[in-house]
Amino acid sequence: AGRPLAEEEALDAYGRNLGVAFQLVDDALDYAADEAVLGKTVGDDFREGKISLPVLVAFARGDEAERAFWRRTIETREQGPDDLAEAQRLIDRHGALAETFDRARGFGATALEALAPFPDGAEKRALQAVVAYCIERAR
Repeated sequence: AGRPLAEEEALDAYGRNLGVAFQLVDDALDYAADEAVLGKTVGDDFREGKISLPVLVAFARGDEAERAFWRRTIETREQGPDDLAEAQRLIDRHGALAETFDRARGFGATALEALAPFPDGAEKRALQAVVAYCIERAR
């Protein structure tokens, strides 16, 4: 409020795209994170049966046996002790993490582009740094 409509729309686009980028990175980290470094428990989304982009990519690129694995573990949540490792293997095999990180970078770039109407300064640099942190926290 109190800002020109174009600036409000730019900030809205920034926030929406940053949010999607953050979520995509979070989804990927659920299968790839180093728990000690990130402080995030690997596999929580898998155990909860959440359908995320890494799962969707691996499912779409997988064969029928792999799709049956995803249906069993995600849809019906019938999971055994080795299923998380198998999920990680399938996600890796089908390039699902790379695809997810690529899409996150795309949304991050769109968030940065949304800041174009704003003058360079500390505030803009801070918003740019948030995008960089969001994307780079996976490294």
